[in-house]
Order: sequence, then C-alpha cells, then structure tokens
Amino acid sequence: PGSNATDAEFFERAKSLNLRTARLSAFGSTRRAGGDAATDAAIQAVYRTGTPVVTLVGKSSASQVRDVLETTEEENLAMIADSVRYLASNGREVVFDAEHFFDGWKRNPEYAAKTVQAAAQAGARIVVCCDTNGGTMPEDVAKYIRAAIDALAGTKTPVGIHTHNDCELAVANS
Repeated sequence: PGSNATDAEFFERAKSLNLRTARLSAFGSTRRAGGDAATDAAIQAVYRTGTPVVTLVGKSSASQVRDVLETTEEENLAMIADSVRYLASNGREVVFDAEHFFDGWKRNPEYAAKTVQAAAQAGARIVVCCDTNGGTMPEDVAKYIRAAIDALAGTKTPVGIHTHNDCELAVANS
C-alpha cells in the first residue's frame, strides 16, 4: 500500500471480500528515521488498508542500518518498536520481517537479537527471520534460528523464516 495506484485499488476492493479462513496482510516498512509511526506515510498507508494483519519489514543488520538507512542502531530499534507498537495497539496483528537477519547475525549477533526483541516486546505476533541475500547455508540457518528463538524465549513470540533463492538455497533452508 502507498507504493502505487494499482495496489491502493487492490486493498480498497479487498475490503469487500468475504474471507472465511484466509487473512489478508498489507506489507510495508517501519517508519522513517526521526519520525513518528502515528504520522508516518508508510505506516498510515498499511493501516488504512484495514487488513487484519500487517507485515512490517525492518532492518536487522547494523551495517544495513548505517549504510542504507543512514541512521543509528538505536534509532532503528526505536523505528521497529514504534511501528510495531502503533499498529498492534490499533488492532492489527503484526508480523515483523527481520530483513538481512542472517547476514546481520553473522556480523553482529547482539544487534540482530536486539531488533527481533524490540519487535516482540512492542507486540509483534511473530518474528520472521529473513535470508534477504539468499546465501546462508542450511546449517547456519538452523543455528541462527535457534539463537533467535533463544533471544525471544521470555516473550513467547514464535519465530518464522523467509528465504530468498539467490544461491539456490531457499528450499533447503525452508
């Protein structure tokens, strides 16, 4: 939502669907650095869809935070928590998609853990660890998923996986 007119039309039409077992999810990103979820255009776009589920992508790699978002690690944690909390407190089931989780864990496991903890503590229904570059070996995926589960042990938040297939590893990793 918010990315183009076709998607906006889709979500408007989807409001009239009588779904009995499926639940539609709007996909978006955490709020912008220095902002507020309540006034952020991307957060408001996913909120306005009226979907019962919202999937938010947020950075879990410290280097991605610095080099791509061009913000601090602390601000990224605030972006995750504020975005999840806003949507969860407004009745949405939030799926947090931890982008670059596996690459982030390899370089800075403490920070990757903090990102999924921030989402869980703010009300995410599930944390999904993403192999965004699709190059993590299956034995490492298993090890890092166990570590993510351990990092979230006190929250009882389930952990999922989202694999990309850049190196033909998605099936094995799933």
